[in-house]
Amino acid sequence: MQESSPPKSKKKKSQAVIQKELRDLARPDPSAPQKPAFELKKAGIRVGLILAVVWGVAIIVHHVIAYAVAGVLTLAALGIAGWLVRYMKRSEALGAILKGAETEEGRKAALAQLETGFKKKDSQAVLAKAQLQMQEDPRKALETLESVNTDKLIGPMADQFRAMRAMLHLTLGETAQARALADELDLGKQQEPKTRAMFATVAGEAWARTGQAKKALETLELFNPEDPEFNEVRAQMWRARAFAYAAQNDMKGVSRSLKRLGDMNAQLLGMFIGQKKIHPLLEREAKQIVMRMGAMPRKIVRQKMN
Repeated sequence: MQESSPPKSKKKKSQAVIQKELRDLARPDPSAPQKPAFELKKAGIRVGLILAVVWGVAIIVHHVIAYAVAGVLTLAALGIAGWLVRYMKRSEALGAILKGAETEEGRKAALAQLETGFKKKDSQAVLAKAQLQMQEDPRKALETLESVNTDKLIGPMADQFRAMRAMLHLTLGETAQARALADELDLGKQQEPKTRAMFATVAGEAWARTGQAKKALETLELFNPEDPEFNEVRAQMWRARAFAYAAQNDMKGVSRSLKRLGDMNAQLLGMFIGQKKIHPLLEREAKQIVMRMGAMPRKIVRQKMN
């Protein structure tokens, strides 16, 4: 006699837990040292040197037009510098808020701070708000992100919104929506290596799951998932590779990717089992790996005695 499988409701609950674990892995580690996105001091020195050269030329030329050009460039540089200082201060404040949002109560308090301490149109605050919401309600996080018109944002910031929205669509199994957003991403505009790797991962998974496996692998293989710099996004990087290898029927690649995911957290392999739009190779190999690891109970078959 074969033992009955667990109730369907229990299985659904298990898959929800798995998706939450994946979202948890997607958020930055608050204990990790935060690298400044922009080194203001170095940039200031470079701009200062350039302005010194400009004013030196103006003094040599000694003409009203030369002085006017130098003055305009100086005012422009000061305006940009002021904007960067404000941007970095907001980033530091938001980082401090997110660090305290490790529990449900912490997230509620952080959301309240974002609502009262920042303007509703502040793109950085909107991203932080969605990052908190995605831990409990991915659909609500999507609504928050979609409330911002990316056409009015500068390129790198607009891409951050697109990438995060695409990642949430992928988590929810909405591959067509993720693909449309991935096609708009410009990896070259992101200066920070980890951000580029995350964008490539999101785009690679979206392409792999919508018929462009070759393009996906070419993009994903630009980044090494085992690089220590990519610790925070390693799970997503191997997940995306698993989809890309499966789309090319590369069994070795599928097995290697799933094994690395299992080494990190066996429960993550559940995202490939019993879900919609999962390649048969992925589901079969994921089941075999979790059973070998003892993370999923085998079905017990009892033979009748004569």
